[in-house]
Amino acid sequence: MPLFEKAADRELGARETDVLVLIDPQNDFCPGGALAVPGGDEIMPLLNALAERSRHVALSQDWHPPSQVSFASAHGQAPFSTKILSYGEQVLWPDHRIQGTAGADFHPDIEQGAAKKAEVIVRKGHNPAVDSYSAFYENDHKTSTGLAGWLRERGLKRCIFAGLALDFCVRYSAEDAVAEGFEAVVVIDATRAIDMAGSGAEALKSLRARGVLLINSDGSEANL
Repeated sequence: MPLFEKAADRELGARETDVLVLIDPQNDFCPGGALAVPGGDEIMPLLNALAERSRHVALSQDWHPPSQVSFASAHGQAPFSTKILSYGEQVLWPDHRIQGTAGADFHPDIEQGAAKKAEVIVRKGHNPAVDSYSAFYENDHKTSTGLAGWLRERGLKRCIFAGLALDFCVRYSAEDAVAEGFEAVVVIDATRAIDMAGSGAEALKSLRARGVLLINSDGSEANL
């Protein structure tokens, strides 16, 4: 059953105040990449299709320096372990999406598709001392990327999120959108999760609790 009553609402991105926000559709998140998300490459055609029918499109792009504090190699620890840093608990990741490398580039499908329509590309995680999941804030939850201001200046009110990965960068971007006063929608069939220790289910629970709508690309409710 469609979640929205109006046809314009079912057609994601159709409102003049809608913006499609594609989160980190980059090579390192796809099979063969340094931090591959299972099935990450499978969603790229759908991301392009969503972009094609959207009035406004924004992209985020992880853009790490080689010395990023979230890299396990910086601490001599195993990837996917955790460490308490100055801003709180941080998952330590394999070195990934390093500035200027092929792994940091958008997936080729996105380069030839959605990236050409993007009105803004928000690079995040470039501060070596703080990681950044959200397209709105670094992980200190204080340092803004400037995305919220850009959206407000253009009168955009509903953020439609898709991309990688559901349980980290998509989740925290959507939650921060709500905290900033925007409507937030996550297109579930246009995401994939890393799903470490149940993080996928935890993300869905948290998103629902914050009033984020979880739907499919056809406008139907995501039954999860």
